[in-house]
Amino acid sequence: MKKAYLNWSSGKDASLALHQLSKLGDFSVEKLVTTLNTDFNRISMHGVRKELLQQQAENLQIPLHIIPLNGEVSLELYNEIMQKHTLKLKSEGFEHSIFGDIFLEDLKTYREKELEKIGIKSVFPLWKKDTRKLANEFIDLGYKAIVVCTSAKQLNESFCGRVFDKNFLSDLPENVDPCGENGEFHTFVFDGPLFKKPIDFEIGEKVLRDFSSNKKEENDCFAEPQNWDHKFWFMDLIAR
Repeated sequence: MKKAYLNWSSGKDASLALHQLSKLGDFSVEKLVTTLNTDFNRISMHGVRKELLQQQAENLQIPLHIIPLNGEVSLELYNEIMQKHTLKLKSEGFEHSIFGDIFLEDLKTYREKELEKIGIKSVFPLWKKDTRKLANEFIDLGYKAIVVCTSAKQLNESFCGRVFDKNFLSDLPENVDPCGENGEFHTFVFDGPLFKKPIDFEIGEKVLRDFSSNKKEENDCFAEPQNWDHKFWFMDLIAR
């Protein structure tokens, strides 16, 4: 099998990519790689606490590789940091990098271009698949996730903090992608077939954050499309 690492966001798309690869048997996923915003000690964009990320890795029984990023990191420094960590992974024998992206062409091209420089191949197991089918497949497989971040422009406050289930999908406005592939929402997966046990957490505070004053185009700019929204609702989850 091909030695690979998975770019782990803590959400449903990364989980579904991992699940599909586990069934195919072509890749051996031996590490989860996650960028962490060091200003808040939380996963970039998803806003999930480091402790919960670590619990996910423990329950999936896959080692975790954290890439620390300052909240105001420039694009140039971002690329430098990512290259440094990718070279380290390459030195450990990793030859394939797996992503849960579905149809963001610019993002896919960027990933492939940067990894080609180092000699690592990009793998996109969910690419161009029907997002409604993927969302239902995730739920039907028995995975459980909670919505931890929503775009205030695309969804009202009530969607943040809801369980990602078929009721959630049916309530989404028509213009919102079922997988939130355009940055409409992000999730945290807390249980499923690949998890050793469910992750125990409690619901914290829901807050609205405005990133309009940040240099978003230079900060983790590849996590969202170019026409990103700047106001997001975040639901805090607290590990027990």
